[in-house]
Amino acid sequence: MPSPQGPQRPSWLMPTLAAALVVLVAATGVGLFLLYGNKDDEGGGGTPPVAGTSSASGSPSAAAVGVDVCSMLPKDEADRLVPDATVDKRSRDNDYTVNFGCNWTNRRISFGEFWRSREIDVKVDQHKPDGVKTGRAMAQNSYEADYSSGKYRETAKPTLDEDEKEYISPVKDIPNVGDSAFAQYTWRRSGKMLWYAYGTAYARVGDMTIEVKYQAGQQRKDAQILTNESAQAVTEENAIREVSGLVVHFAKGVAEWQRKHPDVLAQAEPSATPTAPPSRSPSSTPTPSPTVLASFPADCGAVSGTAVKLVPDATTRARGNRIGDDDRTECRWLNLDLPDGEGRKKVRSALITVHRFTNRAGAVDEPAAKEFYATDRGRSAGSAESSLGGITWGELTDVKGLGDQAHRQYVQSRVGDVSAGSGSYVIRKGAVVIEVDYTGHQRPENAEKNASNVVLMPEKEAFEGALTLAKAYLNVLDGG
Repeated sequence: MPSPQGPQRPSWLMPTLAAALVVLVAATGVGLFLLYGNKDDEGGGGTPPVAGTSSASGSPSAAAVGVDVCSMLPKDEADRLVPDATVDKRSRDNDYTVNFGCNWTNRRISFGEFWRSREIDVKVDQHKPDGVKTGRAMAQNSYEADYSSGKYRETAKPTLDEDEKEYISPVKDIPNVGDSAFAQYTWRRSGKMLWYAYGTAYARVGDMTIEVKYQAGQQRKDAQILTNESAQAVTEENAIREVSGLVVHFAKGVAEWQRKHPDVLAQAEPSATPTAPPSRSPSSTPTPSPTVLASFPADCGAVSGTAVKLVPDATTRARGNRIGDDDRTECRWLNLDLPDGEGRKKVRSALITVHRFTNRAGAVDEPAAKEFYATDRGRSAGSAESSLGGITWGELTDVKGLGDQAHRQYVQSRVGDVSAGSGSYVIRKGAVVIEVDYTGHQRPENAEKNASNVVLMPEKEAFEGALTLAKAYLNVLDGG
């Protein structure tokens, strides 16, 4: 289920509650669309459902201009907070949103006896309409999911090791910014290596949501490398103040863009190259898209015997990418036309998504995995026992005896090209988070995969299959 970056599971499985319908659960990990892949995906077959193909105005031809997030921050403000920054502009068109972003980074600022590190990261997502749901309604759903996640994190009490400390501030509403806005502070220390803090602000303006992160810290130049000796991180007061001021600029910029381009769906631009001052080398790069791996990962191959019992005659595919400190691998087993007795067919799909977290020094980063898990669980809890646009989320249940932390959720979907029921387990073990989804349906042989007489995989079968695969993978992870 989600990640702090969003939570973002593969598009070929309705992989997160969010990516599948409401971006609001984009960071969660219930996967329903593990059924279809893009036409050019190996073993895919079919195309992923698209949540609304028209622009906000109902005229696709209106999509003619992008959102320049980088230009929304005044230069003097950028120079004050991140001197000599490397600037990375990015945009991307997804099934349910058009995403724009900008990042200002400088991790080595000389300041007397200290090296300082500064970063501003901004994400602006325009939400596409989905059926009777307008883009504005979809954006509100997403914002409410972020707010619910923040409220959960402020009271959650994760299990920490003796040398770990973590603090999540209460949510602070920011008045008079867009339609609504709030901020939150995160502080973390782990062992002798990690010590960092940042503020995050979220806002909604019409059919767009905004996320702004400001991270700052410093360390003495004579400190031992790869330790948090003499490290200092931005305080809660300063982080909340700065990020609350930053989100004002982007909320105003988004509102001005909407005023100039009413009822227009923005258009993503080709990937941009990070720009940096001539004296410095770029230190940030655009977020890579998942890449189909040439060979099946060994850990996935080790559980294939279990997977093919759940998905006979499966077509397999593996993809991978790295987003920040999250090294992701996705392994899928899929059969869209499995015989199910005379005159009947069934769909079966199994998906394992593995997130391995490491810090900039290359060491395992368990606190990052804990944050990812907590954020994912918070988003999933926000959608539990509710329905929206053809998707129904079941109860979220914590599970004992699987890894260090685990929870599960059942989801039914009658959206797009495929109807399906899905059981999902999300498990954290140390610095690794594993998402396991088992999905499927039964139907008459000649029926469409989204026909009204499709019978969704029942909850019991979905959970049993996902749990069987999850236990097999944990056994491999333990060296079994």
